[in-house]
Amino acid sequence: MTNRLKPTLGTLHLWGIAVGLVISGEYFGWSYGWAVAGTLGFLVTTALIATLYTCFIFSFTELTTAIPHAGGPFAYSRRAFGETGGLIAGLATLIEFVFAPPAIAMAIGAYLNVQYPQLNPKTAAVGAYLVFMTLNILGVKLAAMFELVVTVLAVIELLVFMGVVSPGFSLANFAAHGWAGSDTFGMPAFSGIFAAIPFAIWFFLAIEGAAMAAEEAKDPTRTIPRAYISGILTLVVLAIGVMLMAGGAGDWRKLSDINDPLPQAMKMIVGEHSNWMHMLVWIGLFGLIASFHGIILGYSRQFFALARAGYLPPSLAKLSRFQTPHRAIILGGVLGIAAIYSDGVINLQGMTLTAAMITMAVFGAIVMYIMSMLSLFKLRRSAPEMPRSFRAPGYPIVPGIALLLSVVCLLAMLWFNPVIGALFFAIMLVGYIYFLATKAQRDRAPQDTMLVGE
Repeated sequence: MTNRLKPTLGTLHLWGIAVGLVISGEYFGWSYGWAVAGTLGFLVTTALIATLYTCFIFSFTELTTAIPHAGGPFAYSRRAFGETGGLIAGLATLIEFVFAPPAIAMAIGAYLNVQYPQLNPKTAAVGAYLVFMTLNILGVKLAAMFELVVTVLAVIELLVFMGVVSPGFSLANFAAHGWAGSDTFGMPAFSGIFAAIPFAIWFFLAIEGAAMAAEEAKDPTRTIPRAYISGILTLVVLAIGVMLMAGGAGDWRKLSDINDPLPQAMKMIVGEHSNWMHMLVWIGLFGLIASFHGIILGYSRQFFALARAGYLPPSLAKLSRFQTPHRAIILGGVLGIAAIYSDGVINLQGMTLTAAMITMAVFGAIVMYIMSMLSLFKLRRSAPEMPRSFRAPGYPIVPGIALLLSVVCLLAMLWFNPVIGALFFAIMLVGYIYFLATKAQRDRAPQDTMLVGE
């Protein structure tokens, strides 16, 4: 087969990608969930979503090791359900990975604006795109090493944040007004728990993107399970710790609708001019950069895989002299920068740009999770002979829980976000129309046994 990516990544690289893809979600985005559910309501939401992701990753790892393909969920769904199944999963994954980076880029701009008030956050966001698109084009091993370094720094910084804030932590602060819309657990709070789902998912969104580096992994049957399982455990611990410490630092309502909740939470404890405060702003950027950089890697591999299989123009599958899909990297960047400059021009349900981009990315993720779990069940029946070096523990209960919770999340998302949901399905429809019009293009694409079986 032509246009294969070169395997160069080990377990530590893949852990860095898996955690790095997600870790910006510990720094911002999740606090929007407080605005709709309160701290206690959002804690319930987060516990529900942590359960979903833990069950999902233990199940998803079976697919990733059995089919180590750059297309990730696209490859699994096409193998299970044919070309249309591949299209649904591939487009949903693409939407997730194209709409998440603009939200992260704007948060990078917000963090830099804390230090340099004269710097326009949008200008900083575009600058971030240019720098990290270039780094991704220069080679996957260089990109993965950078990802590992900034991810480790980001994890350390979250631990430092928790340590610095902990002396001022108050459970009473965290619990005050904890059920949004209600002083006791009533219907308004119950409603808020479901409305906050996108922001709890943001804590973990995109960990599955490491699957798109599976084609570039050395010994994927061993390295991928280790990276995924250690990655999800790392993220669950950090998510709960950061949320509790930030919420207990003072009046959490001041943190619930902003892009930099951690610096503002630390300000409540150590003051605006503390050296700890300035350190958090600077090193905190590493968390945002790790996810931003990693998701660029993810969306480029999804564009590449879809183009290589004939689902998108074949030119997007061209590799640079560094053996990276440079055209796919650039296309995702152009779309992301366009989304940044749509802020203030397009209004979606009265949301900020960040909240709207997060919600759109989550729609893509949830549809992809559903397709992945359905693929797992289907392939267990239709391809029992397929080598499976890692098998989902607790099958069928564990993947069943992941599937059920994903469906619940999708229904809740549609109920609370009908406009963005409609836009998501409109994009999917446009993709399907293109799919119907380009059958000849897929027929000319090189045969890939991982997509269709032997």
